Amino acid sequence: QVQLVESGGGLVQPGGSLRLSCVASGSIFSPYTMGWFRQAPGKQRELVATITDGGTTNYADSVKGRFTISGDNAKNTNLQMNSLKPEDTAVYYCNLVLISARRVYWGQGTQVTVSS
Repeated sequence: QVQLVESGGGLVQPGGSLRLSCVASGSIFSPYTMGWFRQAPGKQRELVATITDGGTTNYADSVKGRFTISGDNAKNTNLQMNSLKPEDTAVYYCNLVLISARRVYWGQGTQVTVSS
């Protein structure tokens, strides 16, 4: 059974930084993609950034140049968020897609609030 556990959310002022971490456990085999999605109140969940097991990254236009996704051999992923804006406020979810098994897993979510 695959489990994803996020950490690192919180309250930060506009222009500040936060780092989110996602620790994955269980049977995870390549090829796979890990990523971060977010959902603001009253809005649909949207992609923030993804990284493949080969290290290829993809970002939403709204976060390019401000957020950086990274991964490691332990199948964990981090999201470094800089220059945060109030519109970045949302619950952030870690995501894992096992491509061959066609399975998708989600973490429980972590709240990020950007406010003065």
